Amino acid sequence: MSSSLSAVRFPSLPLSSSSSSARSRTRVFSATPAVAPATSVEVDAERLEPRVEEQDGFFVLKQKFRKGINPQEKVKIEKEPMKLFVENGIEELAKISMEEIDKAKNTKDDIDVRLKWLGLFHRRKHHYGRFMMRLKLPNGVTTSEQTRYLASVIRKYGKDGCGDVTTRQNWQIRGVVLPDVPEILKGLAEVGLTSLQSGMDNVRNPVGNPLAGIDPQEIIDTRPYTNLLSHYITANSQGNPTITNLPRKWNVCVVGSHDLYEHPHINDLAYMPATKDGRFGFNLLVGGFFSPKRCAEAVPLDAWVAADDVIPLCKAVLEAFRDLGFRGNRQKTRMMWLIDELGIEGFRSEVEKRMPQQELKRASSEDLVQKQWERRDVLGVHPQKQEGFSFVGLHIPVGRVQADDMDELARLADTYGSGELRLTVEQNIIIPNIDNSKLETLLKEPLLERFSPEPPILMKGLVACTGNQFCGQAIIETKARALKVTEEVERLVSVTKQVRMHWTGCPNTCGQVQVADIGFMGCLTRDENGKTCEGADVYLGGRIGSDSHLGDIYKKSVPCKDLVPLVVNILVNKFGAVLREREEEAED
Repeated sequence: MSSSLSAVRFPSLPLSSSSSSARSRTRVFSATPAVAPATSVEVDAERLEPRVEEQDGFFVLKQKFRKGINPQEKVKIEKEPMKLFVENGIEELAKISMEEIDKAKNTKDDIDVRLKWLGLFHRRKHHYGRFMMRLKLPNGVTTSEQTRYLASVIRKYGKDGCGDVTTRQNWQIRGVVLPDVPEILKGLAEVGLTSLQSGMDNVRNPVGNPLAGIDPQEIIDTRPYTNLLSHYITANSQGNPTITNLPRKWNVCVVGSHDLYEHPHINDLAYMPATKDGRFGFNLLVGGFFSPKRCAEAVPLDAWVAADDVIPLCKAVLEAFRDLGFRGNRQKTRMMWLIDELGIEGFRSEVEKRMPQQELKRASSEDLVQKQWERRDVLGVHPQKQEGFSFVGLHIPVGRVQADDMDELARLADTYGSGELRLTVEQNIIIPNIDNSKLETLLKEPLLERFSPEPPILMKGLVACTGNQFCGQAIIETKARALKVTEEVERLVSVTKQVRMHWTGCPNTCGQVQVADIGFMGCLTRDENGKTCEGADVYLGGRIGSDSHLGDIYKKSVPCKDLVPLVVNILVNKFGAVLREREEEAED
């Protein structure tokens, strides 16, 4: 267990029962009209009846609520996905050939759906028989030992094996084959890692400040809280069946920086540091999410919890979502849809009744995040709060690494730092705890020619999802194209400030294009000859930080081959870029 947990008490987590109102009808009022679409919401008391019940240690959808449910819910009812882990069903499944697996619906659903509860995603469309494995890496903190183990896993898969830094401070490794999974899971456990509950209707990786514990200007070290959240979510990597049957995926972050590196506005639950009555704790935001049909920023819950209640609050919110969330159309199953239905006060009431003492304090006015704050760049060399030490942020082009890269990163962490690496939501990597006397030698390391601390300015904010190289849902190729377009644009214009450009291969927007200055969402379109080709819907205006704002569509269905001149035009007209030919003329 991380040393950062040594001073943190793990709160007791008694199971709470939710009771329905005795009244036939309940009227709730929203205290914050800007938060909910209606100031008054009528909710039938029957609507507040939990839709799930406990059976044999797992939570299942009640029979009376099974009408009109989506296909994924039916798969969960047919067979509890967590049994592949807690009852070791993966051992038997791994012995069956893919051909045999595909002959039966039950086993086919195992590899295409249920294995996601173990963090395994079958790449049926583009890499049949190969799996992506997503880990749990709270706060993005990992060790050189863990990194070497992951490198050893992907190396055996040759060109099919690689690793990606994700937009949730996490690792995804690729190329995995089913017969190897039991041994990989054991190997992960031996180095203190897990992939459990990292896909489908589960809680994703808890995000925190990538500079936690080393930032001279941090508000709070987020590592103890993200570690506690991860331990609770997975029951210390043993599986927590009380929260594995959510209506949809669910994201959480703990904010520890004025910079809001954690992107709280796009999380289902965000802990915002604030004091109340002389105690440290967190105000709460809820409901932020992206989906193909709707994107929404998180809204204030008008609630504050003390630091000791981080886990009970998370548990209460998750249980409210689990018990009451919609399980029909998958496009309307994220938690914000429930908040809309109940109203923010109605949702808050359901959370409150699930708290240990059925009490939830109102939000504090003593927010510790400074609103007027210029976001700092974590790339490059920066002093730590620990005198004589620095951290170095390395740019990992679109987050992609190979086995040898991971081994080298581990070596650098051991040789120059403390054997630790930090992953960021921008898909980059930080080496912390470097003695200043070693900086000069580190900066001369060959790996830093590719993973530069000082990349070109447009490369700094470049993010890309997996794309159709590996992902069956992606419409276009993203990673190589993002690099190519950016390189071509850089040859044509000069910019003086960072412009964040995000690429996503499909409307699921894993690349988070709505938070970018310029976003590219993959689509199919037609070229000037009327032929179908890969294209992108272009977004503008996303902002992060205290004045966060989701970007809007600027131009739809642009053929990818036409993106370079469009981006050049956007940079010149909206971001103050200068065409390089004009820049040269001015110098002459």
